[in-house]
Amino acid sequence: MSEPVIAQKSPYPVQVEAEKTYYWCACGRSAKQPFCDGSHKGTEFTPVKYEAKESKTVYFCGCKHSANKPLCDGTHSRL
Repeated sequence: MSEPVIAQKSPYPVQVEAEKTYYWCACGRSAKQPFCDGSHKGTEFTPVKYEAKESKTVYFCGCKHSANKPLCDGTHSRL
């Protein structure tokens, strides 16, 4: 399995809306970080679905190595 591209070594703070679905980029190649734009096509990566239960700020993983995908768990500080 190949490694994802590190889009950035910090999380993406995003104000999500309750009941809305988001698709987080898992490959790191999307030009619309942290969300998927289809750039994973031809790779083994697929976007990760995130369903917001409430409106709030969440921190999407930017390094693509979080164990808590799609959210940041601090892994970027060890890369």
